[in-house]
Amino acid sequence: MQKLECPIDGVRIDETRVRVVAFFVVAFAIAIIFTANPVVAAVLFLDFLLRSLNYGKYGPLNILAGSIATSLKLKSRFVDRGPKRFAALMGTVISGLLFVGLMFGFKPQSQIIAGLLVVFASLESFAGICAGCYIYTWTKQLRPR
Repeated sequence: MQKLECPIDGVRIDETRVRVVAFFVVAFAIAIIFTANPVVAAVLFLDFLLRSLNYGKYGPLNILAGSIATSLKLKSRFVDRGPKRFAALMGTVISGLLFVGLMFGFKPQSQIIAGLLVVFASLESFAGICAGCYIYTWTKQLRPR
């Protein structure tokens, strides 16, 4: 297997907070699977969009995660923002599809898409595995040299 590559942008962010945000993404996506609520999907889309545009500090899940991390006195661990931003861009696309699907009545398809979010966000939250790095490496292999 090729060496894992991740985008780098030189800005450091708190990985602990990222993992707490991912936990809330899991919770919201599970809620969507059971309720098919487009408002919850809209909140997810907004949060991912803000993170992918480097305005993550204004995202509702980031604000909530910051409160939780502070309350629980979780230790900060800083990592490069690039891989997380790439993953947020993927999350923007996925949650956008999820929201549109729910708005147009594609409930089973939207539940599958929400399940995909559960898988990716669970990897980040519970195991510290950024699926974005794997997908980034794979897409680089597809580009002509």
